[in-house]
Amino acid sequence: MRKVLSIIAAGSLALALAACGSDDSGSDAGGDAGTVGVAMPTKSSERWIADGNNIKEQLEDAGYSVDLQYAEDDIPTQVSQVENMVTKGVDILVIAAIDGTALGDVLETAESQDIPVIAYDRLIRESDTVDYYTTFDNFKVGVLQAESLVEGLKASGEGPYNVELFAGSPDDNNATFFFNGAMSVLQPMIDSGEIVVPSGQTDFEQVAILRWDPATAQKRMEDILTSTYASEKVQGVLSPYDGLSLGIIAALTGNGYTSADLPVVTGQDAEVQSVKSIQADEQYSTIFKDTRELAKVTVDMIKAIGADEEPEVNDTETYDNGVIVVPSYLLDPVTVTKDDVTEVLVDSGYYTEDEIQP
Repeated sequence: MRKVLSIIAAGSLALALAACGSDDSGSDAGGDAGTVGVAMPTKSSERWIADGNNIKEQLEDAGYSVDLQYAEDDIPTQVSQVENMVTKGVDILVIAAIDGTALGDVLETAESQDIPVIAYDRLIRESDTVDYYTTFDNFKVGVLQAESLVEGLKASGEGPYNVELFAGSPDDNNATFFFNGAMSVLQPMIDSGEIVVPSGQTDFEQVAILRWDPATAQKRMEDILTSTYASEKVQGVLSPYDGLSLGIIAALTGNGYTSADLPVVTGQDAEVQSVKSIQADEQYSTIFKDTRELAKVTVDMIKAIGADEEPEVNDTETYDNGVIVVPSYLLDPVTVTKDDVTEVLVDSGYYTEDEIQP
């Protein structure tokens, strides 16, 4: 691991750097520990808003200035934002990439200026300029989604079960991990005939939804229902993300499904609307990833880097980005069904009861 830039000692210089930065939230609090550029993909998902807020708040509490930017899922915008951060001379970059392969040139510039790079939740690929990766156990996310799908199916009666598969954006490295994790559970059941995929669409390339777009997922579900389910019912849908789940459910209800016969639909991120949907017996489950903990791990890494110490990691084998294996810290995801909402989401302080009432 290359030697990283020392933290700025003089508070006046840190404040000067902070003055150069901008923050979509309208706040750019100063600090004497240095300046961190934080690039997030979009505000269209409440999950990423929570990520941005959590990491910004924790960094500022630790004495850092923060340049937080959202690119609204536009790759050139994110590249430009990171370029501007590098030009301004941030001390560390934290990047949740829209396209994990699109940042190579700007990261080379960052490396030439000794600016360390932490990939945040989404792995930056095809680059040797990524120092660390903070995320959740993404293969396990997929396993948990599939296990909850099977649990819901078996609770509804005996198989074989009609199931349709969805995956995330093909330019997001996590999407492959989610899908592979899920298929490690589902493929043996497909092979045995216990699960049937009537559409015949089982390859990642067939089921992936670009940019995790709910409208695209809704349209695909509508097309499947029209072409395949004229005389039978879909009983389960593997959905890797809550936004897609809501689009899928909209397609189902638009085609006559009600809460009495909606299929088992999975999800991820425990977004408010999906938690409400779970409590209303529409969506079956979601996977909760506590963004407060992910922010904490990331901030701890930044502190270690600033102190010229080795950050703590717990995985040095899994995340090969095509050039190097990136040292990573993985957090555990948690399955949430209707029975778990209060214990996991409310008792932990992540949401209040009022926020998630259906």
